[in-house]
Amino acid sequence: MSNRVVEGRMVTPERLAELVEGERPLEAEPIEDADHSCPECDENVISVGYMPSVTEFVTAYKCQECSWSDTDR
Repeated sequence: MSNRVVEGRMVTPERLAELVEGERPLEAEPIEDADHSCPECDENVISVGYMPSVTEFVTAYKCQECSWSDTDR
């Protein structure tokens, strides 16, 4: 199952990418556990790979408990 709970809400890979990016991606891969904890609250961080455009692939990182997020850009 690739849906996860983020800040108390169940999100799909596309919705997770939208939370970080600010707009819906063209395509998103399944959500995975990241290999680190949140730098702000030390909770679990998850990641999602997505395409914001046809020429770009981005990996986003989002804390499941607080508003912290980052990308590999």
